[in-house]
Amino acid sequence: MSDASIEQIRRFNRTVTARVGALSDRFLGRARPLGEARVLWEIGRDGCEVRMLRARLSLDSGYLSRLLRSLEASGLVSLEASTPDRRIRVVRLTDAGRDELSTLDERSDALARSLLTPLSEPQRERLVAAMRDVERLLTTASVEIRPTDPEHPDARYCLAEYVAELNRRSDLAFDPSVGATALPHEVRPPAGEFFVAYLREEPVGCGAVKHHEGAPAEIKRMWIAPSARGLGLGRRLLAELEACALAGGARVAHIETSGVLTEALSLYRSTGWVEVPAFNHEPFADHWFEKALP
Repeated sequence: MSDASIEQIRRFNRTVTARVGALSDRFLGRARPLGEARVLWEIGRDGCEVRMLRARLSLDSGYLSRLLRSLEASGLVSLEASTPDRRIRVVRLTDAGRDELSTLDERSDALARSLLTPLSEPQRERLVAAMRDVERLLTTASVEIRPTDPEHPDARYCLAEYVAELNRRSDLAFDPSVGATALPHEVRPPAGEFFVAYLREEPVGCGAVKHHEGAPAEIKRMWIAPSARGLGLGRRLLAELEACALAGGARVAHIETSGVLTEALSLYRSTGWVEVPAFNHEPFADHWFEKALP
């Protein structure tokens, strides 16, 4: 990573923060800074759990509490206990808060137009396309891949979504307890490892490795949420799983997949995996792959 790259990012950040008014304590001409306005947007018209608000915005709990207290004192939000679980706090916009959000939306649209108006049409297209790329890449950089116990609620959620997607896309019902399994004890150290990918603290993907002493490792249960596809996360998660297999002593890894998972087939073929004859009796697989680990 070059010093020039670091300096370019810092210069970009300075330009954007100044141009959008992030340095003002009266963001968009209102009586509050950007931080409070951003919280109002994230709460939205349907309300939001405080813990999810903190995760989405990556805010310290103390700082978020101060922001919410300020908004509450201004009559813009109210805090209440969740009906299903009273230990969970939910923040909602008041009528005044919804009016304020509408004003912020109008002024944000006006700010966006002010960025585009001085430019020619080709320049506008370039700017919007560049912003789209920046947003996608920054989102990708926000994803964390963590070793997680396979029976953790986040792991169980991902596995349930993995099974549900297979059953939606295939005429053959998928049963994860049949065939080449990845049961909790098989993907828990030292027998293996299970990983969950998080985007703003929400689970958006998973994958596992089964170690076999003196034999190829198995990569299992790789899944990416539809909302997180297109970010390059599948390639990054696969590299993490390959590294785990290599660290476990394997020099070769195996993976099998269903023919309905066309995205997975494309990923494996583009990352050095070679299709080979079936190496197990997995009834839900149509393709078997092998890769020599570097």
